[in-house]
Amino acid sequence: MPEDLIELLRQPALCNLATTMPDGSPQITQTWVDTDGEHVLINSVLTHVKTRNIQRDPRVALTVTDPAQLRRYFQVRGRVLEVRTEGAVEHIEQLAQRYLGGPYPWYGGRDQVRVVFVIEPQRIGGI
Repeated sequence: MPEDLIELLRQPALCNLATTMPDGSPQITQTWVDTDGEHVLINSVLTHVKTRNIQRDPRVALTVTDPAQLRRYFQVRGRVLEVRTEGAVEHIEQLAQRYLGGPYPWYGGRDQVRVVFVIEPQRIGGI
């Protein structure tokens, strides 16, 4: 991944993640985003539609917009290598600090099973 993208993924930048529904139609969700320096990381909930879509078809596309320059964005197409639960709760708390400046509010309740999508970028573009 280019350094500019890695830097952006470590900021409170908004991401739009596209997955594919069973009928082939697109499904888009605005998410928080992160990176481990090699992969794009997105935190979600095990029972959400996007998780079910990814478990069936791991191909995804996403955009990440620079919050300081809304006309600047990256587009990433790739594949989810792993949907992991290990470390997902800690990860959402780290993201909440970045995006909200405080603890995660647990919108759907603390009984939700958090997951992290580990995405391997295959094509990257942007302006």
